[in-house]
Amino acid sequence: MAGHSHWKSIKHQKGAADAKRSKAFSKFSKAIMIAAREGGGNPAFNLKLSYAIDKARAGNMNNDAIEKAIKKATGELGDQKFEELTYEGYGPGGVAIVVETLSDNRNRTAPELRRIFEVKGGKLGAPNSALRFFERKGLISIMKDKATEEKVFEIATEAGAEDVTTGEDAYHVTTTPQEFAHVKKAFLDKEFELAQAELGFVATSTIPVEGKDAAKVEGLIEALEDHDDVQAVHSNYGGPSA
Repeated sequence: MAGHSHWKSIKHQKGAADAKRSKAFSKFSKAIMIAAREGGGNPAFNLKLSYAIDKARAGNMNNDAIEKAIKKATGELGDQKFEELTYEGYGPGGVAIVVETLSDNRNRTAPELRRIFEVKGGKLGAPNSALRFFERKGLISIMKDKATEEKVFEIATEAGAEDVTTGEDAYHVTTTPQEFAHVKKAFLDKEFELAQAELGFVATSTIPVEGKDAAKVEGLIEALEDHDDVQAVHSNYGGPSA
């Protein structure tokens, strides 16, 4: 019986991992499709598509799946239309949250996100209610075991990056949106492996949240990230104060 229970546990864990992987691939495909539809299917001439492909590959999406998403977007395998929508709201403790989505039906996405906010103790807001607390930035990360701090700082500085910070597992390079492609290329030209390379929203300051509210904020962010239409969730949640 013990062996049987252990096998059931393994099967459950594998099933959960497979479902999570499938959901991630679906999100990668949407991003590739909308980029290819807007700027064509050649990443050499479509920077947005190049970003989307890089992100998909970093998430272990294979080339066949990437190519299929591009062909679907350019009409070779049928047509499915998505639009980029940004939603804003607040979580427990007054945390500002910005949600980037790709949706084929905004009349479905908005009510579903509103319900997630409400169930998890937050509230969906009006345009610019939360976005005013964020800036658009280029975000590049290199794992610590792939480079030295000195080399990362040197390349980032020479390429015109705004800032370099050291995290627990990685070095994080921040750029303006205008300089993002140039800084990214500088690292790739030196054959660096990038753990992250994308445009995102960065909070201008963070809010520490204590106790039960901290757990609620984390639960809200996790639930939003799990939604099929959500591509990215940004917040000014700074965790519990020291």
